[in-house]
Amino acid sequence: MSAIPKDERFTRTSLFHALMRRPEMGAVSGAVLVFLLFLLAASPTMFSARGVVNWLTVAGQLGVIAVSQCLLMIAGEFDLSVGSMIGFSGMVMALLFRFAAVPAWAAILAGIAICLCLGWLIGTIRVRSGLPSFIVTLAFLFILRGATIVSARMLNGSTMVGGMREAKNTDVVAALFGGQIGQGVCRWLADIGWLEKLPNGTPTVTGLPMIIVWCLVLGAGAAFVLAHTRFGNWIFSAGGDPRAARAVGVPVDAVKVRLFVYSAFCASVFGAAQVFEYGSADASRGELKEFESIIAAVIGGALLTGGYGSVVGALVGALIFGVVSQGFFYTGVDGDWFRIFLGCVLLGAVMFNTQVRRRVTGVY
Repeated sequence: MSAIPKDERFTRTSLFHALMRRPEMGAVSGAVLVFLLFLLAASPTMFSARGVVNWLTVAGQLGVIAVSQCLLMIAGEFDLSVGSMIGFSGMVMALLFRFAAVPAWAAILAGIAICLCLGWLIGTIRVRSGLPSFIVTLAFLFILRGATIVSARMLNGSTMVGGMREAKNTDVVAALFGGQIGQGVCRWLADIGWLEKLPNGTPTVTGLPMIIVWCLVLGAGAAFVLAHTRFGNWIFSAGGDPRAARAVGVPVDAVKVRLFVYSAFCASVFGAAQVFEYGSADASRGELKEFESIIAAVIGGALLTGGYGSVVGALVGALIFGVVSQGFFYTGVDGDWFRIFLGCVLLGAVMFNTQVRRRVTGVY
C-alpha cells in the first residue's frame, strides 16, 4: 500500500512562519530596535539601576491601562474615558481621605467601587444605545474630567489635593498601590557592592514601585484569560464577527460590558498608585493616557477593527513607550522629539503588523 502524499499546505509551516503569526512580533521587533538605538546613542546612566527603574515605572503605568485597552480593542471597542477615569478615581480617593476623614484603605476601595460602577454604566450605554464606543467614551472623557475639576475646586479651592504621602507607610492597602517591594534586597545588593549608594549611604534604588507589580499581575492574568479560557474566546469572537458569535450563543453584550468594567478597574489602580506614591491627586492626572494606551495596544498588534491582538504585545508596546519617553533625556536630544519618534514607531509597527497579517492570512 503506497504512502499517502503529504499536503504541501501543511508542510510549509516553519518556526519563522509560526512566530510571524503572533500579533506581538511587530512590537518585539520594534523593542529590539529601540533598545539597540539607545544602547548606542544614550548615556550609560540610562541602563543603570536607577535609570532602568525610571523607564520601567513609566512602562508599568501605561501597561496597566494598555492591558484593558487591548482587551477592549480585541472585542471591537476602545475606551477614551480611561485617562479621565485615572484623574477622577485619584481625586475621589484624595478627597475622601482628606476631607471626609476616611481611612486610606476605605478611600481606595470606595474609589475603585465608584469607578467599577462608572465602567458598567459606560458599557451598558454602549451596548443598549448602539452608539459607537468612540462617542460614548468621548462623552465620559469630558464628564469625568469636568467632575474632577469641579469637585476639587469646591472642596479644596484648587485642582491639587496633597497630604497623602505618609499614608503608604501606615496603611497596608495604600502600600499595595503606592509602596515598593524588595527594599531588603536592594539594601543587600548595595551592601555587597552590586548597587550604587548615594552619599548618605542610601541605595540609588530603594525598591521596585508597586505599579510595576500591578502591571505584571494584570498582564499575566489577562494573557491567561485570553489564551486559555472560554471568556477569552468570547472576546475574540465579539470583536471578530459579533453576529456569528451571537448565533452560537456568545453573550457579546455582556462580554463588552465586563471589559468596560475591567478598563475602569485598571484606571482606578493607576489612579490609586499615583495618589499614594506621590502623595497627591491632581485634576490633570491621566491626560492623554487614553491615546497612549491605544498606541501601546496598536504597536502590540491589536487592530482597530477588532478580533486580533495580544496582551503581551500591548505590554511590549508600553515598554517601548517607557524607554522612548525616558531615553531622550539620556541622549541630550530635545525631549519634544520623543512624540515625533513615537509616532514613527506607531506607523512603522502598524505597517509591519498589517503586512505580516496579510501574508499569513492571504487576505489583501
